Amino acid sequence: MTDTARYTRADFQTDQEVRWCPGCGDYTILASVQNFLAELDVPRENHVFISGIGCSSRFPYYMNTYGMHSIHGRAPAIASGVAAANPDLHVWVITGDGDALSIGGNHLIHALRRNINITILLFNNQIYGLTKGQYSPTSEVGKRTKTSPMGSIDWPFNPVSLALGAEASFVARTIDMDRAHTAEILTAAYEHEGAAFIEIYQNCNVFNDKAFIELTGRETRDANRIYLEHGKPIVFGKEDEKGVVVGPDGAQVVDVADVGIDRIQVHDAKAPEPAVAFALSRLSVGPHGPTPLGIFRDVSRPTYERQLADQIVQAQDRQGPGDLDQLVRSLGTWTVE
Repeated sequence: MTDTARYTRADFQTDQEVRWCPGCGDYTILASVQNFLAELDVPRENHVFISGIGCSSRFPYYMNTYGMHSIHGRAPAIASGVAAANPDLHVWVITGDGDALSIGGNHLIHALRRNINITILLFNNQIYGLTKGQYSPTSEVGKRTKTSPMGSIDWPFNPVSLALGAEASFVARTIDMDRAHTAEILTAAYEHEGAAFIEIYQNCNVFNDKAFIELTGRETRDANRIYLEHGKPIVFGKEDEKGVVVGPDGAQVVDVADVGIDRIQVHDAKAPEPAVAFALSRLSVGPHGPTPLGIFRDVSRPTYERQLADQIVQAQDRQGPGDLDQLVRSLGTWTVE
């Protein structure tokens, strides 16, 4: 970032009226992203925002960059094509828990496993907001909604666990209200080459208000926010009195005074294997009780589009320039009368 940026947040705002419900967490995320891009001082035409369907998917209308409002669940597929066609662009995917994890589930996991150089922001409000309050793939068991009047019997996805299981090379989690932390995560994701996945806990104050109160409430947030920092012991609480240990049975919360600081897990976001990161992601089922926030994994491996470009060059070196007419006729032609 530079101290003499040519942009302000206003440069990334459009003339479109921002149309979310008053008090929606999407407003905060939009402001965080616009401020981040302004400070980045990268030409606006180098960014592309692609969304699917849902409240979050209005995002491209409000970003004064290139963008596309695509169809339900297909944003990662379209973004993959953009990134493969022009690897110099920075491609952002804006999606929600319903859009990405229901109809778009396969597109999401394959974009992550291929390590396509896109940054996916998944707004998780644990509800279908645009269609007025049905339970979503991240809603908790027992959630009473219009489509689950007796309480949902579906076991919810853990988006971070899912991303880690798909071998995503960058996986993180933040909260809409924590702008400083969101900016920190956006910076790390932008600097990462490869598929970056960020889950953002986002409050829907109309259909699922205070779903994240344990992490946002003044009286409870210190006891429940576990900030992951690479190379540092995983401790939390007002006095860092709590910590996390990882053993054969997974990750557990302990009192530091009981086990000693040497037993506390030192966070390693660069670990080549995601086993410990996965264990950390299982500490909480949804935003209840002590919940890790921050970067779970940040490792380097070749991106899909760079490898694709290398193969094209190798093929041209071996076979010479392509001949489309020869390719079309290579297996014979037929005349249909």
